[in-house]
Amino acid sequence: MEPDRGDQPDPAADRGVTTSAAAQAAGALQAHRPMLLGLAYRLLGSLHDAEDVLQEAYLRWLGADRESVAEPRRYLSRVVTRLALDRLRARQAARETYVGPWLPEPVPTAPSPFGPLDSVELRDSLSAALLHLLERLTPPERAVYVLHTAFALPYAEIAEILDRSVADCRQLHHRAAARIIDDRRRFTAGPAEQRRLLDAFLAAARDGDLDGLTKLVAADATAWTDGGGAVSAALNPVHGADRIARFFAGIYGRRPTVEWASLELNGGPALLLRWPSGVRYTLTVAAAHGRITNLYLVGNPAKLSALSG
Repeated sequence: MEPDRGDQPDPAADRGVTTSAAAQAAGALQAHRPMLLGLAYRLLGSLHDAEDVLQEAYLRWLGADRESVAEPRRYLSRVVTRLALDRLRARQAARETYVGPWLPEPVPTAPSPFGPLDSVELRDSLSAALLHLLERLTPPERAVYVLHTAFALPYAEIAEILDRSVADCRQLHHRAAARIIDDRRRFTAGPAEQRRLLDAFLAAARDGDLDGLTKLVAADATAWTDGGGAVSAALNPVHGADRIARFFAGIYGRRPTVEWASLELNGGPALLLRWPSGVRYTLTVAAAHGRITNLYLVGNPAKLSALSG
């Protein structure tokens, strides 16, 4: 977890920390890195920002009185959460100038950089669908929701991390859950059903089959496309099965040589689409009751740096 030395100054040396102490600090953080990275990513929806948070957490940990820390995991969770909350608050103003809808950064999870996704809660909490919903929460609501729902931390520990009362944390979680519960019902399908619908949707789009596309999509479905102003994307969400069908059939109708590959992103099935020009998009879906309810198309190159090949 120590920063890449290269030609950059050594932060440990800048703080008068010995090489041995820096190695011990890095080792302690590395032991918890997958969990901490997963925590920061769920809070921010950006792997790049999550990596930056962990780098800053390392520097904080490097300068801490580590001998007095009984539980490094709890201490580091507190530091990472607070740093992530600071970033969430700072980027709210910047989000107002973002071109078009903002979607979370897709992250390959086979294997997962966030550690084993061995529970439904851990896997679901990484989905583009949930991360997109979490954007409507306040930073404290998001932190409490992630810590309690994804990591099953008790309210007493969350209260310590956030420096709030237990009652306050309970109330924050209640408010957060109430704000997203209706839309959460729109993505109850598991990975196998998502994969079936995603593959069928791709096949119908490639064939220009408007009727087939419409039948796969719920009448009140919404498609979000995130180009970040760097690549072509709809500047507003596309609502309704008919409009979504025409939108995606039009994409393939104009570009019949689009290449595609199946992969796992954010704990679920996804498609990587590549245009002849080299422009890439990822496509994931949410589904319920045998129909696609939401679609998430990400083409912003800054958000696809984790995808190679």
